[in-house]
Amino acid sequence: MTGAVPPDRRRVLTAGAAVLGAAAAGQLWLPATARAVEKPLPDGVFSLGVASGDPLADGIVLWTRLAPDPLNGGGMPDRTVPVEWQLATDAGFKGIVRRGTARARPAYGHSVHVDVRGLRPGTTYWFRFRAGGQLSPVGRTRTAPAPHSAGGRLRVALASCQNWQHGYFTPYADMREQDPDVVVFVGDYIYESTPSATGVRRHEGTGEPYGLAQYRNRYAQYRSDPDLAAMHAHAPFVVTFDDHEVDNDFAGEIPQDPDKQPHDAFVARLTAAYQAYYEHMPIRATAVPNGPHIRMYRRLEFGRLARLNVLDTRQYRSDQATSQEGAQDPSLTMLGAAQRRWLVDGLRRSPARWNLIASQIMMAETDLRVGPGKLWFYDAWDGYQAERNALLEEFARVRNPVVLTGDRHLTMVGDLKADFADPDSAVVGAEFVGTSISSNGDQDQAAFAREWEPRRADNPHWKLLDAHRGYHLFDIRPDRIDARVRVVDTVVEPRATPSTLATLRVEAGRPGVHLV
Repeated sequence: MTGAVPPDRRRVLTAGAAVLGAAAAGQLWLPATARAVEKPLPDGVFSLGVASGDPLADGIVLWTRLAPDPLNGGGMPDRTVPVEWQLATDAGFKGIVRRGTARARPAYGHSVHVDVRGLRPGTTYWFRFRAGGQLSPVGRTRTAPAPHSAGGRLRVALASCQNWQHGYFTPYADMREQDPDVVVFVGDYIYESTPSATGVRRHEGTGEPYGLAQYRNRYAQYRSDPDLAAMHAHAPFVVTFDDHEVDNDFAGEIPQDPDKQPHDAFVARLTAAYQAYYEHMPIRATAVPNGPHIRMYRRLEFGRLARLNVLDTRQYRSDQATSQEGAQDPSLTMLGAAQRRWLVDGLRRSPARWNLIASQIMMAETDLRVGPGKLWFYDAWDGYQAERNALLEEFARVRNPVVLTGDRHLTMVGDLKADFADPDSAVVGAEFVGTSISSNGDQDQAAFAREWEPRRADNPHWKLLDAHRGYHLFDIRPDRIDARVRVVDTVVEPRATPSTLATLRVEAGRPGVHLV
């Protein structure tokens, strides 16, 4: 399959991590004087913090990247560095259950991805790293519930779209207080835009990133936000990318501006962007890029309570349509044939009570034209209607499908219809389009209302529409999902006041969503 990881590269990344960790479980770190003498490293190698991700019932990915000079390529010596790691059942590391040594290699920006296995399901753990005698911050993480557990509850936070120049990432401070079991991040982790003198904060560098060193610097800058760093250290993330991790509105190997970015140059940009993405995300070695390809669609199980299908709606899609006729062309694909088969098969065979789909871009229709006629945004699923409609037909036969989306910089919560051309067609699911963490900054709410409220009559499936910054929080139980839209009063200051804008509910066996 396109984007598969060569076995030899996968072995390189996992060697000395989970295997050595299991073999060395229970041992304590030796004092530095008792270990082999190591060449000294610059101070501050753990400037980018720690993270974890992709929880399994028996495993978790632990992440860090050694970068004493993060905005200037990292500042590490050009050699492989051993990085010790520990996982414990307590914050004081008295109950160490796994430990080992990973290799931070220059070829991967001295990033470390430890895929720890053999853990207990539904359990909270703490982890840390050590390199060159320096200790990392302590991270906290949690495994998924046991495979056949059917009850309980799961708390999920949905986040997306964090533009450094538009504001501080203040919603994460409240998210941390809400203590989700897992954070689902559905795209636009960084923005590739040039530095702006008028931004709340200024992007590093002198222009857009095109090469690997430039993308590494951009990720490092975003990782320096204290609220984002604290959230990564508090709960596991499940991530996927949208367009701004590479280039606005790109499709497959087609850039936004083909006249300015020749194909070979854009392929080189994709290669750099995907590698930097892997280097900075807590994802498994199955996502090690193969040139301009990276395998990101995957499935995570949370017992029998929820199955999470994580999509990639950028890498395999056809170029965007430019007309209404084009948007209805049955040959256009958002997912590609292989990913579409994988998704449909996973939905049909799912044993889960709730079938969650993490989709970077909005699935429900957005009719932008007030009154008769339609006006669509072709970069979203509205531009790929034949494939969208076929997928919604599948939803009618799926147990409790709920789509979690980003991209719009708005809260747009609504029903998914079997046929948006027919207002009387059946409701087959619910969609939560999460607002942005910071993108669009502190929006003018009155101006937003003047622009969007007149469109509501043409989009009767919308249940909630809002332009505050924040995130969505879901408490998932066997009988229902209770959702809260958490917003902040500002992102142009380092601190903000959070509140609940609205509470919504999806009831098991009753497709759609309603305000509580």
